[in-house]
Amino acid sequence: MQFDQVSICSVTHVDAPLRVTSAAIEDRLAATMQRLSLPKNLVYALTGITARRMWSEDIQPSDAATAAAERALAEARIDRRRVGVLVSTSVCRDYVEPSTACMVHGKLGLDRGCMNFDIGNACLGFFNGMEIVGNMIERGQVDYGLVVDGENSRFVVDRTIERLSGPDIDQPTFWAHFATLTLGSGGAAMLMCRSDLAPDAHRFRGGVTVAATENRDLCRGQVDHMITQSTDLLSSGIELAGKTWVEAERELGWRRDALDEYVVHQVSKAHTDKLVASLGLAPHKILATYVEYGNVGPAGVPLALSKAAELGRLRKGSRIGLMGIGSGLNCAMAEVIW
Repeated sequence: MQFDQVSICSVTHVDAPLRVTSAAIEDRLAATMQRLSLPKNLVYALTGITARRMWSEDIQPSDAATAAAERALAEARIDRRRVGVLVSTSVCRDYVEPSTACMVHGKLGLDRGCMNFDIGNACLGFFNGMEIVGNMIERGQVDYGLVVDGENSRFVVDRTIERLSGPDIDQPTFWAHFATLTLGSGGAAMLMCRSDLAPDAHRFRGGVTVAATENRDLCRGQVDHMITQSTDLLSSGIELAGKTWVEAERELGWRRDALDEYVVHQVSKAHTDKLVASLGLAPHKILATYVEYGNVGPAGVPLALSKAAELGRLRKGSRIGLMGIGSGLNCAMAEVIW
């Protein structure tokens, strides 16, 4: 899928304020780890994650998404009454209903004619949100659209630690829940628009997606727990990424030496290193966020893109490859010309 008239006016993030180290999580699991003869420093050794961020208990996913959206609107200097659609892609939700998008819409005070709804596709939700809003802009349905995401992993991580602290937990159960300990929190937002309305904005060329839903049972998440077959998930995800890269070469004309930056959904060091090695990517072209932020779900890619921009890694005209793999399995790759 390619777009001719779609640009990104702004992409922003907000960091959750509470820094929770992997060492602190292991302290809470010390009795279980000792009983199972698991070594200290296990979480960091296997994931490369030093810490992840959490919100306080009173912060809802819509609060994080709203804060990021306010920054996006301010940075773009756009009258919020011109926003024609708001899409929330959060895995975490305030309620089963109403939608998280409805909550963000109200908190932002957007126009009554601004369509708002949630979409969910695990860690690829933000990619899908960009495509949906891009399509609406391309066909002239709206001039401006917001894609937002707010994640608060505190509840699921706390419940998982409580579960793994039980006296009857065995090693298979520990490993099945281990990936949950990588989850972090944050917020992200992207304001998209018709290109002629913002000539200096960043062009969104479009993207490709490939499914491998025969792997749909490798990661299954609920509100209070997530069961993951980590080894199989990693190998199947990397295999799918290779197939998706072939589609990106065909649809977007990708070549490894032609892209200036890769913005990757990051789960852990092992996941990121395997992806780099498998696709032959240049490691210096990837800003590693997993070390301090862990796996931030669908907020991960826009958060990394925003941080890369803040650090001055992106220059006018740079070709930026966005990449993500989501449980299901699905893989998406897209391109932004900065």
